[in-house]
Amino acid sequence: MANVISDDTIEYVGILAKLELSDEEKEQAKKDMGSMLDYIDKLNELDTDGVEPMSHVFPVDNVFRADIVTNGDDREQILSNAPEEKDGAFVVPKTFD
Repeated sequence: MANVISDDTIEYVGILAKLELSDEEKEQAKKDMGSMLDYIDKLNELDTDGVEPMSHVFPVDNVFRADIVTNGDDREQILSNAPEEKDGAFVVPKTFD
């Protein structure tokens, strides 16, 4: 394990995360953080020349349809089903005074 995490670093991370760690948990956290950093070092050894940076593995396309009006202005047809209509709008009962 090439990456050695200091006690000060663990204390600082604990403060940032608002965690109270026991001595055993601090030791385990040091080992875990060291393992993570070792893995990152291993990934940095890979040849990534010619690889485009990306945010997703698969292409992300807009799946929404175009917002095109297809039925036009059928106000009279819509209001023909209304029990009561006034000035081109539905008349509904009052819900409060």
